[in-house]
Amino acid sequence: MKSITDGTKLNNGVVIPWLGYGTYKAKGTEVVEGVKAAIDAGYRSIDTAAIYGNEEEVGRAIRESGVKREDLFITTKLWNDRQGYDSALQTFEESRARLGLDVVDLYLIHWPGKDKYIETWKAFERLYEEGSVRAIGVSNFHVHHLQNLLGNSNVVPAVNQVELHPRLAQRELYEFCREQGIQLEAWSPLAQGQLLENEVIAGIASKYGKSPAQIILRWDIQKEIVTIPKSVTPARIRENADIFNFELTPAEIAQIDELNTNERVGTDPDQLLF
Repeated sequence: MKSITDGTKLNNGVVIPWLGYGTYKAKGTEVVEGVKAAIDAGYRSIDTAAIYGNEEEVGRAIRESGVKREDLFITTKLWNDRQGYDSALQTFEESRARLGLDVVDLYLIHWPGKDKYIETWKAFERLYEEGSVRAIGVSNFHVHHLQNLLGNSNVVPAVNQVELHPRLAQRELYEFCREQGIQLEAWSPLAQGQLLENEVIAGIASKYGKSPAQIILRWDIQKEIVTIPKSVTPARIRENADIFNFELTPAEIAQIDELNTNERVGTDPDQLLF
């Protein structure tokens, strides 16, 4: 964890960078320039999704970045209304075409929903076996979703991307994923900015001459959680990347751990049924 290009091996041996660039709600020229600024700042992992409506722009930015495709790690996700075996296969082809990629590095089921994710996962396993994706995973899965999936599948998810930040530490899920070899990845790691004025985090930030956002992102990666902050501001993009030249102490990590209140800024997956 000494460089922005450092990563961790997933359960199939594929390496994912610890720090990625999130593109949620970024559209048009804004996302093209944001992705290019991120790549220029050293990011090598870019996260998008079909529902974001920006896969085409992300693909354009990748091509215009000047960085070799094999040096980048691209994630996209299957939206809820396209779950099911045949529709998942078709939707992947649509995402791949929009991105302009032959192979996607990581393909995720965006939300578990109620009863189709096992069928969808079978399609994901086919894509993985065919080599269309380098790794497959899920997003917003609770422990009970993962237990059900593990009991009805041949491939263990490589990643579970969930809302995770100091107020929502996901402790049970964190331990379960570690036991099962599933890499946790944090979306909304800064809780949509709600933690940036927290006194504990601000105090630690002052000690290191860092911003509160940098402290939170460093907390993520030291807990071996992949993290994907989103910004379209070049200065903020660079700031979020500048977290590899210091290290939090175990006591400071414990202080931040104590901020957990199980508060969400997004939807509880058990409430989003379709």
